[in-house]
Amino acid sequence: MLDIVRLRILAAVAAHGSVTKAAKHLKYSQPAVSHHLARLEAETGARLVQRIGRGIRLTPEGEHLARRAAEIVGRVDTAAAELSAMVGLRTGRVRVAGFQSALAALIPHAAAILRRDHPGIELHLADAHPQVALNLLRDGQVDAAVIFRYDDTTPDDIRATHLLDDPMHLLSLQPGQTLRDHRDSAWIAGCEHCRREFIDACERAGFTPHVVYTSDDVIVEQALVAAGMGVTTMPGLSLRTHRAPGIEATPLPDFRRRVYLATYGDPPDPPATTAFIIALHHAVQQTRPGEPPPPDEAPDRPSSTKHRRSTGSAN
Repeated sequence: MLDIVRLRILAAVAAHGSVTKAAKHLKYSQPAVSHHLARLEAETGARLVQRIGRGIRLTPEGEHLARRAAEIVGRVDTAAAELSAMVGLRTGRVRVAGFQSALAALIPHAAAILRRDHPGIELHLADAHPQVALNLLRDGQVDAAVIFRYDDTTPDDIRATHLLDDPMHLLSLQPGQTLRDHRDSAWIAGCEHCRREFIDACERAGFTPHVVYTSDDVIVEQALVAAGMGVTTMPGLSLRTHRAPGIEATPLPDFRRRVYLATYGDPPDPPATTAFIIALHHAVQQTRPGEPPPPDEAPDRPSSTKHRRSTGSAN
C-alpha cells in the first residue's frame, strides 16, 4: 500500500515543479522530500524522477502517479474536512449577540431550525445593542452578531451579510397617514441618545417633532398611542413582538433600518457558526420578518414583559 504522505509529496513536486518549492509549500526540509521520493520509488519499483542539471523532472511513470496522487490526496482532504465538520456539528457551540426585536421575532425561528437539523449544537444568546454586539464580536466573546444600520454602510473590519430591510411604521389611530400629517401632534420617542434617525426623518418631511413622551418600551409606546396621547414610529420587527389593539401601523417610505448578520475574521467560519448562519437565512426566507403581521394575528404580550424599542435603541 502506498504511503499517503509520499503521495502528497509527489503531487506537490508535480504542482510546484521542484523539490525546493514543494518542500517550502509542505513545510518540510528539502532532504526530507528527497528521502520520501526515494522511498516511493522503492515502494513502486518505478523510476519517478530524474535529475536535469541542478533540478529534477518527473518521468512518464512519475507524471502518471502524480496525477493519481493529486486525486487521492484531494479526496482524502475532502473526507477529513467533511468528517471534521460532522464532528463539530455534533458537539459544537455558537454564541450570538443581537438586538431585542431580532431576538424576539427572528432568532427563535432560526434556533428551531438549528435544533431540528443539528440537535447537538448549543446556542448561546446575548441581548445587545448593535455597537455593543460588534464589540463582543471583535473581542471574541460571540461568534456572530445580528445588527441594524440606518444607512448602507457597515464597519470595514467585519463581514456583514444583509438579511432584510426592516421598514419603519407610523403608529397612530388613523390609517394611511404620513409623518407630515402629524407635524403638530404630540410625539412619543426614544431617549435623547436614541432618536436621531427619527428626528432626521421628521425634518426631511418638513418639521421638527414636538416630543412630549419619552419611552424605549414597545408596550408603553403603543399604549400611549392607543390612548390618543400621541403618535410614534416603530420598526416592523418590534411590531411582531407586540401590537396593541386599535392602533394603525402605516409603513413609511424611505425610512427603514437594514438588518445584517456580522461575523469576524477570515472565512471559513467554524462548523457550528456556519450551521447557525444557514438556519438564520432559512428563518428569514420562511418568516419574512420585515413585514408586520395583520392586527388580528399580531401577538399581544402581557404588560409585565418588557420589550424596549426606539429608532436608535437595541431593538
